[in-house]
Amino acid sequence: MTQLARKVVIIGAGNVGSHVAMNLMVSQYADEIVFLDINEDAANAQVEDLKDMLTATRRHVHIRVGTYDDCADASFIVMTAGRSRRPGETRLQMLESTFSILGSIVDPIAKSGFSGFLICVSNPADVVAEYFYRKLDLPRSRVFSTGTSLDTVRLRRHIASIVDVDRDQVEAFCMGEHGDSSFIPRTHISIGGIGIEEYLRSHPQLADKLDYATLTETVHTSGGRIVAGKGSTEFGIGSVVAVLIASILHNERLVTPLSVHLEGEYGEKDVSVGVPCILGRNGIQEILPLELSQDERDAMHSSCNVIREAFASIE
Repeated sequence: MTQLARKVVIIGAGNVGSHVAMNLMVSQYADEIVFLDINEDAANAQVEDLKDMLTATRRHVHIRVGTYDDCADASFIVMTAGRSRRPGETRLQMLESTFSILGSIVDPIAKSGFSGFLICVSNPADVVAEYFYRKLDLPRSRVFSTGTSLDTVRLRRHIASIVDVDRDQVEAFCMGEHGDSSFIPRTHISIGGIGIEEYLRSHPQLADKLDYATLTETVHTSGGRIVAGKGSTEFGIGSVVAVLIASILHNERLVTPLSVHLEGEYGEKDVSVGVPCILGRNGIQEILPLELSQDERDAMHSSCNVIREAFASIE
């Protein structure tokens, strides 16, 4: 099996892009990182700062500012370009500003001959992923967004806090849009391998604390609270991207929700939306068909329609 080149191109050298780079460097998941940014001075400043970190931590990664020609032999492109989310703003409200720059990005990627994995982070992430999937001649297994993977991290953290167990003992997913229409498939939550309903029967004192409407709202507003407090989110999403790249590099077959173009799965098509996937050597190797209740199927369809309508507005 041919080994993937450990070269990552990061488009956008702002808060998110720099934290993706930092996580890749600290975890030693990349040998070469290339920043592309319209503001070359800012990109070069990030490189200098990160080189200081490399020296202090005795890591050996080649990091520099490059051009779209660097995409030709890159294994990964991480799309983080665009401005930060503003306090009180939804991700969908970032649509116009994000898409004002995508045309100048997708064409040079296509012309470079890039054939690796494109991971979209820029918001609205589901719409951006669908845009790149339709514009680039790449299989859907190689063009996806982080989707509800960060939402899922937040969900697991909040559930662990409520039931007072280690976060690693919580299995749960958020599905749908990376935004306000995402939902939690309740029957697929487990604590230490024990289904949530069975777990609550043996821990009745927790039943009132684990209110799903409140939990969903908490997940929906987590990012907004962080943005309101410090202006942007970067540590969580930077870590998520590094984990995804590691799963592909090492064929870990990680099970995590990603926003991928659907072709009939969950009764939906022509939309990229967060669904649980197996991520390995070939990218998205399988979309897992979870059994959903009627309410959850309705929530999934509604969330897909939110994304479709947003995409239609920019076509």
